[in-house]
Amino acid sequence: MSPAGGPLEGFRPYRPEAAALYRRKRWWLGLTMGDTLDKSADLYPRKEALVGWDGDGSEQRYTYAELRRRVDVMAFELIRAGFVIGDRVLLQLANRPEFVISYYALQKAGLVMVLLTVNHLAREVGHLARLTQPKGWIVASRYRKTDNSPLIAQVRADVPALDRVIVLGDSVPEGCLSFSTLQETPATAEQVRIALEAARPDPGAVCQILPSGGTTGLPKGAPRTHNDYICNIEYKSKAWDLNVTDRVLVGTTVGHNLALLVTLTASVFQGGSMVLLDSTRPEDVCRTIQDERVTATGLVPTLMSRLVSFEGLDQYDLSSLAKVYVGAANSPPELVRSAESRLGCRYTNAFGMVEGPCSQSRPDDPEDIVCNTIGRPVCPYDELVTLDPEGRQTPRGVEGELAARGPGVFTGYFNNPAANQQAFTPDGFFRTGDLAMIDERGVIRITGRLKDIIIRGGENIAARDVEDLISTHPAVEYVAVVGLPDPDLGEVVCAVIKPRSGMDLDHAAVVAHLEGAEAAKALIPARTEVVDDIPLTPAGKADKKVLKEQIIAKLAREAGGREQTP
Repeated sequence: MSPAGGPLEGFRPYRPEAAALYRRKRWWLGLTMGDTLDKSADLYPRKEALVGWDGDGSEQRYTYAELRRRVDVMAFELIRAGFVIGDRVLLQLANRPEFVISYYALQKAGLVMVLLTVNHLAREVGHLARLTQPKGWIVASRYRKTDNSPLIAQVRADVPALDRVIVLGDSVPEGCLSFSTLQETPATAEQVRIALEAARPDPGAVCQILPSGGTTGLPKGAPRTHNDYICNIEYKSKAWDLNVTDRVLVGTTVGHNLALLVTLTASVFQGGSMVLLDSTRPEDVCRTIQDERVTATGLVPTLMSRLVSFEGLDQYDLSSLAKVYVGAANSPPELVRSAESRLGCRYTNAFGMVEGPCSQSRPDDPEDIVCNTIGRPVCPYDELVTLDPEGRQTPRGVEGELAARGPGVFTGYFNNPAANQQAFTPDGFFRTGDLAMIDERGVIRITGRLKDIIIRGGENIAARDVEDLISTHPAVEYVAVVGLPDPDLGEVVCAVIKPRSGMDLDHAAVVAHLEGAEAAKALIPARTEVVDDIPLTPAGKADKKVLKEQIIAKLAREAGGREQTP
């Protein structure tokens, strides 16, 4: 990557003829992420843009003019600190105003944001750092009760090229920069303006790299350009009628694409107001909706289920809430109906991926579509089709693998030719790994998955990732990981283990082993089944369908036994 901002090595560009079409048709707007903030600040300078709370619970409120000033100052100071156009920077902050300020400062400085969740540990952070070769990392010194000093020290030791760690909080390790030093500048407003104009990236440049869920092993990086990501933002927000009048609760973690795309960047694009909440407790969600007169929010089905079943729901005035977007996992029809009934709002049933394919129900769709499908593609210029095992398009109404290409769909994983060879058809369709049927109306219904993933609370967990970790235990001969249905989380991880001859193993030992390996919390099984033998398919692989059926039947028997016990 040159200081002048040349092509990002490891990124597969769009085909020239496709890019020319997208620009000519204005499916790509030719804006940068920083431009979207500037436009809203020019239109609505005195309007409240952002409400949030810092780590001590102190309230912070910013108008669009104030938010732009803070973003511009930080972007300028990042440039003064030695960052140049195209440098990668890891961003690992919670749902706090500092995330929004950092995100747009990175964009306006022409840097490439690499998204992390606050729950990523050294293993995941180190992996993504080695993949993307970042120059910087923005991270908090603490998150809730967790001291991040050991995490910071380990990653710095593992990734020597990471030479600028910016720490938010009072405790800044030696050799790191304090976040607060980037919040003020001795420069004049004119000097800041000139520097940021020079740093403005090309709209076709990569603006961020998002960790891809649903993969085997550690996350892959999905690079997104300003053009294609803003295409997602524009059409997705229009599809569920997010607009300038909305006050939007950012209630899922900003470290996941649902919050970043659906509630945060969409609010800025439309000139709406964001309310950031770093809690998923139903009472906190309800109180925030009531006090801030929230009109819209984006949630995963798990959080929506907790909200509608919350016994204290009637104690709060939620009359302002007009619409909810629910994605990242399947929404059962009964959840859709109960949410609309108890909350009195419109439910958008949605599908989205960090790679770009997006589909969702519309405000005027009938109940059948909202309850049982993921509606239609949000962007009418994206092509979503189904493919047979040979990669041929199947007719309407015939099940196949969902695949997509278009102005809102990425072109390939970062620095990963092998994955791209598998993920794309010769004519450029991205294979999602989901099985689907598309009817004559263009309405999509997800029917299954090809990828071996477990969706826990809206988070995709690769079964192989858990299997690889558990298999390092000396007592494990063979392990297969499956997802079990869960009324709260949708699915939970279950490890089925055949131990080595003469060796004992139980759930506590598995958990202790994974915690010792610093595995992310999501990778730790909720249940462990120790068996004498594991059924295999004709190809010699674990027959996970049979395993899952056996465990579900066992759980049913156990539940029946408990019900009969006096």
